[in-house]
Amino acid sequence: MRAKIAIVGVGLIGGSLGLAWRQRRAAQRVVGVDVSEETLRRAVEIGAVDAGTTDLAEGVRGAEVVVLATPVGVTLDLAPSLARLLAPGTLVMDVGSTKGAVCRRMAEVLPPDVHFVGGHPMAGSERQGIEAADPYLFQNAVFVLTPGDAPAEAVSELSALVGLTGAQVALMDPDLHDRAVAAVSHLPQLVAVALVNAAATAEAAAPGVLALAAGGFRDTTRITGSPPEMWLDILESNREAVLEVVAAFRAALDELEQAVRAGDRERLAAAFRRARETRERLPRRPKGLLPAYFELAVTVEDRPGVIGRLATLLGDRGVNIEDIEILRLREGEGGTIRLGFATEEECARAFDVLREHGYKVQRR
Repeated sequence: MRAKIAIVGVGLIGGSLGLAWRQRRAAQRVVGVDVSEETLRRAVEIGAVDAGTTDLAEGVRGAEVVVLATPVGVTLDLAPSLARLLAPGTLVMDVGSTKGAVCRRMAEVLPPDVHFVGGHPMAGSERQGIEAADPYLFQNAVFVLTPGDAPAEAVSELSALVGLTGAQVALMDPDLHDRAVAAVSHLPQLVAVALVNAAATAEAAAPGVLALAAGGFRDTTRITGSPPEMWLDILESNREAVLEVVAAFRAALDELEQAVRAGDRERLAAAFRRARETRERLPRRPKGLLPAYFELAVTVEDRPGVIGRLATLLGDRGVNIEDIEILRLREGEGGTIRLGFATEEECARAFDVLREHGYKVQRR
């Protein structure tokens, strides 16, 4: 157990780390630093931190580990100020979505006796802020660490700390990480934005188009709910890698367009088969969304019969569960169950029934 961990930026990721570490007794004190006093108040209320402050110097004073859970641009700006505040031996980690620029910046400004390891949890939510914080957010998710020149002992200590959240640690080179996430995270975000905007153009020309949007469209475009400010930082800090994968995507789309224009069924079928075969090789982790249109996330205790009780409560009120998924569960501690419903009305009724019986329920 460490004496003090400081988390700078107490939103979804920072708050979730605080909840997980406090549950696992990773430190005697977890202190949050944020520009919002209201965010800090809520973080203390829900148990994400022991105390909070808007003063960076006060927050990191005496901390053995400092976690920067801020947008990439803010992390880059904070680096020089932070460097002047940290004691020798302090371990520093960030959780930004790009690593090359951050690792280079930290190498430039941090003193040699302060050790930085870049971090990127491959987990998140379409919801943001401290209210969305979840101690099981990282359960079974990959948490990338980019050690750079950090000593092995520092990497080992931070790996163990990350492991307490239930995440699986993966070590990567910072630039390799950025090329990888450009392809599997940043490009999908841009594609989703372009897809929705194209559909909006079609809607303007022929009202009623969006009313026909079904599960495939919704699943593909769910990530457009992410904060634009966060993505501006990501795309700026990973510009070259993003431009490379955008060019590759444009080439793939051009190929499909040419095949459609030529009526080349064989070429189209080959492209579809290739895509299906590639997707089937993706790692299967319990992190995907349910296919249902209307969803609830229910926080439950770890005890026998909990799923049966949920089903009975809803069944007795005539509410049918279309799909169910255990998202995060730790033995003896509980977790989150996602329930899917065919209609918005059933989802709303389920929400009311479960709230009446004392469950913590969130609409997804």
